[in-house]
Amino acid sequence: MTAQPSIYGLLADFETPEALVEAAGRARQEGYTKLEAYSPFAIDELSGTEAPHRTEIPKIMLVGGCLGAAAGFLMQYYTAAIDYPLNIGGRPLNSWPAFIPVTFELTVLAAALFGVIGMLALNGLPMPYHPLFNVPIFARASQDRFFLCIEAADPKFDVAATRAFLAGLGPAEVVEVPP
Repeated sequence: MTAQPSIYGLLADFETPEALVEAAGRARQEGYTKLEAYSPFAIDELSGTEAPHRTEIPKIMLVGGCLGAAAGFLMQYYTAAIDYPLNIGGRPLNSWPAFIPVTFELTVLAAALFGVIGMLALNGLPMPYHPLFNVPIFARASQDRFFLCIEAADPKFDVAATRAFLAGLGPAEVVEVPP
């Protein structure tokens, strides 16, 4: 059995968005990679401090589109040439140009469905529980406070060293986030 981590991470509470942006930038420079910033409104300057997000959604949608195209074409081929063949006017049973509109529509539909389901799965949604909800001061993240959380899963994370680093950034307080 694997041991549960004793904490999810450390949460620093800042009073201004500028302090949060400065803290996130310094944390990134310090080498922390698993950190999240929370604020009651969007802060454009934070986008430069986050790690680049690589996503698998385009690949998932490509697979979905290919499966949709294959399913659409094969469904029509099976119906027209195998299950219920009708020779009208001497045309071939596999009249593929007639199959293109339905094949295209199923390609788009399957790619969109795979994209939505893949996005939900990769984001871990729905997520009715998050460890930050256990911290009472985090309720103000949607009102008037700004938070920076460094997760314990970060390779550089050490409780004492990370707490000292966050305390040096000038937050109102630094709290441990239980798992």
